[in-house]
Amino acid sequence: MGLRLGDTAPNFTADTTEGEIDFHQWLGDSWGVLMSHPADFTPVCTTEIGATAKLKDEFDKRGAKAIVVSVDSVEDHKAWSRDIEETQGCAPNFPIIGDTDRKVAELYDMIHPNEGDTSTVRSVFVIDPNKKIRLTLTYPKSAGRNFAEILRVIDSLQLTDNYKVTTPADWQNGDDVIVSPALSNEEAKQHFPNGWNELKPYLRMTKQPNR
Repeated sequence: MGLRLGDTAPNFTADTTEGEIDFHQWLGDSWGVLMSHPADFTPVCTTEIGATAKLKDEFDKRGAKAIVVSVDSVEDHKAWSRDIEETQGCAPNFPIIGDTDRKVAELYDMIHPNEGDTSTVRSVFVIDPNKKIRLTLTYPKSAGRNFAEILRVIDSLQLTDNYKVTTPADWQNGDDVIVSPALSNEEAKQHFPNGWNELKPYLRMTKQPNR
């Protein structure tokens, strides 16, 4: 059975382009974004590694660390990194895990038999500072990931962890949010003294509380 939201992210030790790591120790108190790639020297993944590197400041602002795994060797990763810097204008600035024995891929159920080979599918795991899995995404090999969506969900998770709100469809940081349906109106007044717009008793919109 695959990993589910709320499960503890499995720990592992692995060799990476930045040396050997213990995954949980490496995460520390940070959020983590663990992404898998089918193979090195592949076109979609080359653009994705470059995109991730360019977003380092955005990840840093959210207290998040990116890390990537594929079933190729660290030596291959380092050679591929030169191609990424040349074609994407930014070298990887995060660890890339060498997983030739597929230990990490199997821990995270990243190898799907119906894909026709033993390479990893293109998965994303967002992991919180308590090492709990908060988001999973699996992409087909042909479609590049939407990194704005990954950042958006981290923003939503961090907001809703700290305030009694949820975020509506297509929410962006700064947009109005939903008062938690678990709160009565009397309880909501304590959390949202400036009030809310009640569209339905179960749908109360309010300003984002940390803006």
